[in-house]
Amino acid sequence: MNLPNKLTIVRIIMIPFFVFFLLTDFVAGSKWIATVLFCAASITDFLDGHIARKYNLVTNFGKFMDPLADKMLVSSAFICLVAQNKIAAWIVIVIIAREFVISGFRLVASDSGVVIAASYWGKFKTNFQMFAIILLMLNLGENFPAYAGGIHIVEQILVYIALILTIVSLVDYLAKNIDVLKEGGNEK
Repeated sequence: MNLPNKLTIVRIIMIPFFVFFLLTDFVAGSKWIATVLFCAASITDFLDGHIARKYNLVTNFGKFMDPLADKMLVSSAFICLVAQNKIAAWIVIVIIAREFVISGFRLVASDSGVVIAASYWGKFKTNFQMFAIILLMLNLGENFPAYAGGIHIVEQILVYIALILTIVSLVDYLAKNIDVLKEGGNEK
């Protein structure tokens, strides 16, 4: 197993620890531990792809598991943030529904022997989602009450940009790969 794939596995392993610290007050500063874990996991997302492309270590395992690891990390974070009343449930439902559609689409494609790698729209979407999650976890408005209104506006802008990119990336995936569905439909 190459280094990028190992980084992807590490990201998946970090998720339960991140969720545990985000949802509990196990130790003083659990929120900060969760934030550090989330940031570290997010950095592995950048590193694994960068290393895989730079050193020609792209594998089908990586093409499949890297986006899945991202979905698991981001979905876990958003669900926790809904539980903490930091983001509207309907936004998270749209985001997670998109992930189910893309995952199902990838399964159909894999049955046809096609591996669909992440697109640039998907990468932008993931980056904005991660930035929004970090800001929502930090809850800076609580620490800087004089700026709470402005901080809340920035958080909401990032959330809505992430939501828009979620929808745009879904349309992009479907438009670029519609032949996969057409081929699958002809086999029935």
